[in-house]
Amino acid sequence: MKTDAHEVIFAIVDSGFADEVMDVARELGVRGGTILNARGVVKEEAAAFFGITLHADKEILMTVVDKNIRDSVLNAIYKKLDMARKAKGIAFALPVSDVAGLVQIEEKKEEKEQ
Repeated sequence: MKTDAHEVIFAIVDSGFADEVMDVARELGVRGGTILNARGVVKEEAAAFFGITLHADKEILMTVVDKNIRDSVLNAIYKKLDMARKAKGIAFALPVSDVAGLVQIEEKKEEKEQ
């Protein structure tokens, strides 16, 4: 189904922090997400420039959220996980043009409310 009402948030954090990111997102109404294990790569000069230490093991949390709560979720993740120092990560959102599954769940919820 075509939609412009959703976005996918990617949070790339040091290994061990993805569950904390998901906890923060759940506080704002996000239902779930997917965690992938990853390995970060960056030139040492870039790490020094940005003032970060290298930690190769990363986790990527991907979650589809309603566009209306995207900014709240991103801000909460950044603040509560101290992304620059504690989780040493980045979070960003991208538009979603098609969704299957979420729309059906929302339609069932609306049917129950009627």
